[in-house]
Amino acid sequence: MAMKKAEMETHRYHYHARMAKARAAQKKGLFRDAVSVAFSSWEFIDGMMQYERRYEDKEFDGIEAIDLVLRFAPLLLDFGALDKLEDLLKQNRRINRNTEENLATRLAEERALLKDIHRLWNLLERHPGILQNELRQHLGGKQDRWRDVAEDWEKMGLIRRTHADGSYRLALATRLGEIVPAKCSSCGTVSEAPKAMMLEDTACPHCRSVVPFVLVTSPITSDSKE
Repeated sequence: MAMKKAEMETHRYHYHARMAKARAAQKKGLFRDAVSVAFSSWEFIDGMMQYERRYEDKEFDGIEAIDLVLRFAPLLLDFGALDKLEDLLKQNRRINRNTEENLATRLAEERALLKDIHRLWNLLERHPGILQNELRQHLGGKQDRWRDVAEDWEKMGLIRRTHADGSYRLALATRLGEIVPAKCSSCGTVSEAPKAMMLEDTACPHCRSVVPFVLVTSPITSDSKE
């Protein structure tokens, strides 16, 4: 749809303002919050791209708002975010057409990754304390991939990695059925519910908004580089 310059400029402003908030949330370790804010910027992507291509001669290798969601949605087991991206690309084919990276192909790759990550999560549910260097034996694929996911989950506070036997023992920081505190991304109220519920958009008991909740946890880090 054709847009006037002022409208494109407004979309550009809102896109970059929201992405600044998403980057700030990511820096604080609030990854679900970062994904949610980045997703809210998607409605402004087309106008932003039109403005910057036309008036700034910019070409797009990728789109930060989409990259951020694709980076963290699989790690958060967020199937819904990938479905929303598929809808966006179908409704506005110009976004994919004007981006060097083939976003449809990238989406398919991240869907496959999310399925693998879900298998890993289920494995840790069934076998707490499993050694990291044994993941390939149980899951197949490349050991480097499983190690990268484990390290990302540790940084996100989702698992604990304890040095053992030349590798790491892995355990979920919280079980999906365990009651955990989480903050409503709309009104900021902290509520408690099963961890599994907090991995999906949930109705806030205080403001009634159906929104992502941010787990109230401190990221766990490791000094080891192994």
